[in-house]
Amino acid sequence: MAQASPSTVNPLLRLWRNEDSRGVIIQILTMVVLCALIAAIARNVVINLANVGKEFSFDFLTWPAAYDIGFSPFIEYTNKSTHLRAAVVGLLNTLLVAFWGCILATVLGFILGIMRLSSNWLVSKISYVFVEFVRNVPVLIHILAIYSLVVTLLPSAKKALDVGGGAFFLSNRGFYVPAPVFESGAGIVGIVILIAVIMAILFKRWAKRTQNETGQIYPVFWISIALIVGLAGIAFLIMGAPLSWDIPVLKGFNFKGGMAIKPEFLALWLALSYYTACFIAEIVRAGILAVSHGQTEAAYAVGLKSNRTLQLIIIPQALRIIVPPLCSQYLNLTKNSSLAIAIGYMDITATLGGISLMQTGKEMETMIIVMGVYLVISLTISSFMNWFNHRIKLTVR
Repeated sequence: MAQASPSTVNPLLRLWRNEDSRGVIIQILTMVVLCALIAAIARNVVINLANVGKEFSFDFLTWPAAYDIGFSPFIEYTNKSTHLRAAVVGLLNTLLVAFWGCILATVLGFILGIMRLSSNWLVSKISYVFVEFVRNVPVLIHILAIYSLVVTLLPSAKKALDVGGGAFFLSNRGFYVPAPVFESGAGIVGIVILIAVIMAILFKRWAKRTQNETGQIYPVFWISIALIVGLAGIAFLIMGAPLSWDIPVLKGFNFKGGMAIKPEFLALWLALSYYTACFIAEIVRAGILAVSHGQTEAAYAVGLKSNRTLQLIIIPQALRIIVPPLCSQYLNLTKNSSLAIAIGYMDITATLGGISLMQTGKEMETMIIVMGVYLVISLTISSFMNWFNHRIKLTVR
């Protein structure tokens, strides 16, 4: 029997037999099935909510929240504010602890990782014991332990510890520090600082290019600091010192004025930071060990000292191994911040996913928003780390 010519074969069959077309068709069918499944679940949710007398809507965000939030450093909030404003305060508190937590965890992680590789037996073992102990205890235990230490060991506000010349005080109600008061002309100083930072970045790039071409090394860090501080100081004096400080003062049973860093934030920040730092330390240690020892020997052979070898040879190569798993640790720290509800730190989970949920009865709506917030934050961190990883990847010449 004669075979059918390609022109007489069913067009759909021809598309299916083509590998590229078949891949596209499978993806389309998968998305159709997935969308149908999501639509069925959504329809089922709406029907079940209607059966119990509930309506699926986000109108509750405009209702008065009617609860207090003790820590709102960025925007003004009262118990008469809406649930939407309470959610924004919780989101900002989440971003605050995640941002500073990632910074402190990175610094501590690199220090601990390098300490693990120290030739000093005592330093290496101290780092090893600390890392292994912290990593094998649940992070929630660390958060509760630090919070208990802060609340029970520190004195009350009336007996607060003066840790900074009558301007910085530490008590079980928080860390009280002077608050900046910006006056006329402060904006111009801020613009000058921004320009100085841009100049420092451009100088760093020029110094790196010069080093690659000629081998000459400039003290980039100190020159950049001098540039930023010098220009900012000159602008500050020219504008008539447009900055004053609101000093905290003890009045009655608590401090008035200044800025208070609450013990809940301190406990959560410290616990998440050193817990994540222990995992980062192992990543850093593995990344450094992955760099061939011949690189170190070659650096010593041309006269580089140990610190310059680590800075110029080892760390830049190790970063290509360190950065991908480092992204996962940043994501873990951000998501672990949701445990803040255990000590009363009002993050997005405690505000919108906790009190607002219980007051409004909008379980589905609040959880959708909370999950969406964490999804956006995680995707943002992943995108930034992927960009940074692309920047430092090895360029093949």
